[in-house]
Amino acid sequence: MDKHNISRDEIAEAMKNEFGFNRKLCLDMVNDIIDIIIEGLKLDEKVKIHNFGTFKMNNKRSRIGRNPKTKEEYKISSRNVITFKASKILLKYINDKISD
Repeated sequence: MDKHNISRDEIAEAMKNEFGFNRKLCLDMVNDIIDIIIEGLKLDEKVKIHNFGTFKMNNKRSRIGRNPKTKEEYKISSRNVITFKASKILLKYINDKISD
């Protein structure tokens, strides 16, 4: 299966086609939703969207990494990462679609 990246513009275009709103309003809504998720992660480090899933901020500690070609070791600094865990309803929907 090919990877498919989707842009904010494509989401807004799909909303426009589905609901008939103008393109600018749809793009504003998409941007607002993403901003709300980002702000929620900054404040609470966790954002749950009912029946969709949970975004969570995790801190990865620093560790020693290794270049697989040269075997040279180097330090990987600590950093924040965002994880997403799909809800049971979303997983069921996806698995039902795949089996059809």
